Amino acid sequence: MSDVAVPKLRIGVLGAGAISQAAHLEACRKARNATLYAICDAAEDLLQAVAVVHQPCTTFTDYDQMLADPNVDAVIVAIADQFHVAMASKAIAAGKHVLVEKPMGVNVEECEALTAQVGASGLTLQVGTMRRFDEGIAYAHEFITEEIGEVLSMRAWYCDSTHRYAITDALQPLIRTSGGAVRPPGDPKANRRSYYLLGHASHLVDTARFLCGEIVSLRAELVEKFGAFSWFISTRFADGSIGHLDLTMSVRMDWFEGFHVYGERGSVVARSFQPWYLRTSEVECFSESDGLYRRPLGADGHFWRRQVEGFADTILNGAPQRGADAHDGLAAVRTLVAIQRSLDSGEEVEVAGIVGAV
Repeated sequence: MSDVAVPKLRIGVLGAGAISQAAHLEACRKARNATLYAICDAAEDLLQAVAVVHQPCTTFTDYDQMLADPNVDAVIVAIADQFHVAMASKAIAAGKHVLVEKPMGVNVEECEALTAQVGASGLTLQVGTMRRFDEGIAYAHEFITEEIGEVLSMRAWYCDSTHRYAITDALQPLIRTSGGAVRPPGDPKANRRSYYLLGHASHLVDTARFLCGEIVSLRAELVEKFGAFSWFISTRFADGSIGHLDLTMSVRMDWFEGFHVYGERGSVVARSFQPWYLRTSEVECFSESDGLYRRPLGADGHFWRRQVEGFADTILNGAPQRGADAHDGLAAVRTLVAIQRSLDSGEEVEVAGIVGAV
């Protein structure tokens, strides 16, 4: 048995709020190749309460001080969407690698600037669309890439449930809050269309791109009734295939998420679960070559830990980046803006060249 210590990425987490408490802090502590070195939050009462539970090496109430610490190798930006780009940019400027929560930003122009900065820096930026680290979805991606041949079409759906908070209250740790938390001006949740696209369609769009490639054009429709929102989005991919994306907030039933992909030499059918169950998607891949279905077990469903480990592998060992990079983050935001433009015009719109805010 080797006594050689495994190198570990020392991570500082910016933000001690709900997503950090429910996902990122535990992910850093459980990761085989990373460690939770620091937590930073402007709300000192929240910071200290969370630090008691997760035991980082140190804490900061000042982000600049955390970035100045030479022991911090990388930063997880886990704060409000409106602050993602500014705080990720500061980290890159300080020579730190970044894992930024999805969406990468809230408008195309800021995402373009961050993508250029990352490219010039040589550092790693990964966007936190953690479904890429779902073992079942990763298997589907590999099957589509290597075995399915040309893709004909795909369907994907992300339907949040009216019962999601009863479920998450049971599954997540008790989330601590603070009146001193820093929040964006105004109320970002007041514009529900924008809020749902940023928070939920960002997952749907990234999964579609991960499986089938670039979305080159789209046409979107939206129906609002009884406090619910349903987007149907027809897409065209760069390879000539077509797609249908369904974002519904919220269905009067259980969480409903998954996709179908139909190809030249096979098909994929997948069902994903409410993420906080930490349950791998059920994926069946059918191959015409032998007439058999393949279904991976996917016993490891801790997407957030696997995401941190993939991030660390890229930085420490030069492994290919498995997560969404800055270009993926930019493309997702551009696609979200295109959805808004299509709703405004009622027409199909080209995604390339789209600018503006979600």
